[in-house]
Amino acid sequence: MKVLMFGWEFPPHITGGLGTACFGLTKGLAKHGLEIIFVVPKAYGDESQEAVRLVNASEVTVDIDREDERSYWDRVQYMEVGSNIIPYVGPESFENLTEESKRATEKFQSRVFSQKFEFSGKYGSNLMEEVARYALIGSSIATKQDFDIIHAHDWLTYSAGVAAKETSGKPLVVHMHATEFDRSGENINTDVYAIERRGMEMADRVITVSNLTRRIVIDRYGIDPNKVFTVHNAVEPSDKPDLQGFEKAVDEKVVTFLGRITFQKGPEYFVEAAHKILKRDPNVRFVMAGTGDLLNKMVLRVAQLRMGDRFHFTGFLKGDDVDKMFAMSDVFVMPSISEPFGIVPLEAMRSNVPVVISKQSGVAEILKHAIKVDFWDIDAMADAIYGLCHYQALSNTFIRFGKDEVDSLKWEHASLEVKKVYESVL
Repeated sequence: MKVLMFGWEFPPHITGGLGTACFGLTKGLAKHGLEIIFVVPKAYGDESQEAVRLVNASEVTVDIDREDERSYWDRVQYMEVGSNIIPYVGPESFENLTEESKRATEKFQSRVFSQKFEFSGKYGSNLMEEVARYALIGSSIATKQDFDIIHAHDWLTYSAGVAAKETSGKPLVVHMHATEFDRSGENINTDVYAIERRGMEMADRVITVSNLTRRIVIDRYGIDPNKVFTVHNAVEPSDKPDLQGFEKAVDEKVVTFLGRITFQKGPEYFVEAAHKILKRDPNVRFVMAGTGDLLNKMVLRVAQLRMGDRFHFTGFLKGDDVDKMFAMSDVFVMPSISEPFGIVPLEAMRSNVPVVISKQSGVAEILKHAIKVDFWDIDAMADAIYGLCHYQALSNTFIRFGKDEVDSLKWEHASLEVKKVYESVL
C-alpha cells in the first residue's frame, strides 16, 4: 500500500508535537510494509528519510497558463485566499502583524500563480497564501505520483488533501491533531473552522488523537460519527544516551513547563501554582521552556509575584536541549486548558520524570501513572507538584511505573490502527 501524505513540518524542523507525531507515525507505518510519499512545504535536506520519500513542495512547478494545470486551481478556489490566518499567534502578536499581512494579500495573485514558489514552511502572516499554493501543488502532485490513499495532517494540509482526492479519485483520510476550539477557545477563527469542517466532510475517514477530540469533531463540526476513529499517539523509543546523571548545577528541585506559551497550554496556571509552592518552600526552581504570544505576560506576572530569582525562561528548546532539560527536571507539568493529546508528558516519563497533567488532555485517557488535576485547580496542582518534590517514595513510584507504561506505547501499535482505517476504505 502506498500513501500520499501531506504534512506541514517534519523533524528536525518542528515547532511542536505535530512534526514529532508525523515522524513517529511514518516510521511505524513503514514497519508494517507501507510506502509513504511525504509532502512538506519546505525541505531543508537534513530530514530523516528512513521511512518516507520526502517531496519538497517548494521545488514543484505549476504553470497556471497551461489548460490542464489551470484546472488545479478550480479545485481550491473555495478558499478565502485573502484571510489573515495566523495560527499559534495570539491577539497581541496578531495586531502587530496586520499591516504586514495586508501587504502579503496585495501580492497574492502574482506569488501563488507563479511557476516557482518558495514556501517558508512556518506560521507567518502570509500563511493563507502558502496554504492556497500548497493546495494547488497537492492537486498537481496527485497526477504525478502512484499511490492508493491520501492522508492529510491538520487543517493546514486539508485543502491539499481534498484537491488531491478530487484530482485522483483516491480515498482521503484526514488526521485531526488539534481543533480550532483547542487553539482559540470559543473565540474561533471562522476561516480556519471552515477549512477544518470542509476537510472532514470531504474525507472518507477522520482520525482523531483522542476521544476528547472525537467528541469535539462530532458535536462542534457535525461530522458523521461512523467515519471518525480515535487513534492515540505514542512516543519514539529513546536511542539517546542516558542523561540521568547529568549535572543540573543547582541543588533545588526543578519543576518544568515545556510547550507553546499560549492560551491553550495554560501557562498562567503554572505560574500561579509556582507562587503557592514557593510560599511553602522557597527552595524550588521553576522553568518555562517555550515561546508564544503570552510570554511577555508571563514574565510580567512572575515579576509582579517577585519570583524572578526562582523562575527561569529558556525560550524554545529542541533536540538535545529538550533531553537535557528533562535530565535536570524533578517534575514536569502540563496544565493545558484543552489538549487534544499531548506527547510531551510521554517524553518526560520516558526520561524518568514524574508528570502532573490536566484532566482536560487526551493523554489523560491512556495514562495511569500520572497525577491528573483540573487545569483551573491551582491548589490541587500545587499540592501534586509539592508532593512529588518532597516525598521521594511517591516520586520513585511514578518514575518506575511511568517509564514502563510509556515504553509500551509504541508508534508501531498506533500505526497498525491507522493501517486498519486505510483498509476500511480501500
